[in-house]
Amino acid sequence: MIQRTLAILKPDCVRKNLIGKVIKRIEAEGFKIIALKMVKLNSKTAGEFYTVHKQRPFYYDLVSFMSSGNCVPMVLEKENAIEDFRKVIGATDPAKADEGTIRKMYADGKEQNIVHGSDAPETAAYEISFFFSTRELVENL
Repeated sequence: MIQRTLAILKPDCVRKNLIGKVIKRIEAEGFKIIALKMVKLNSKTAGEFYTVHKQRPFYYDLVSFMSSGNCVPMVLEKENAIEDFRKVIGATDPAKADEGTIRKMYADGKEQNIVHGSDAPETAAYEISFFFSTRELVENL
């Protein structure tokens, strides 16, 4: 079944000029990019996006980090996209990520870990709609 997921290249990815390398890897893994843009989140918008983590101790640091620079949200499409993308990016903590994953290769730590990926179909639907209107999603023919 073809599925969609949201990926965000986080501010550390943008600052380190890794956008092209990470996108190349994503495409090499068979994902189709059907929407992409660069945005600058403010603390209010970042807080709204990560509201699911509001009660967690890392919430304010996460909001601060995500509003610290530009990021690149994108919608990816592929069979089994959510699970496959999470395998490609690796564990949240790059020290625990498998060799060859995006986070193992490029992330500096658990908080600045290069990329976000949706964790479930319901989350993906919410996250995609947070950043993209339906008219911004390009249908693959």
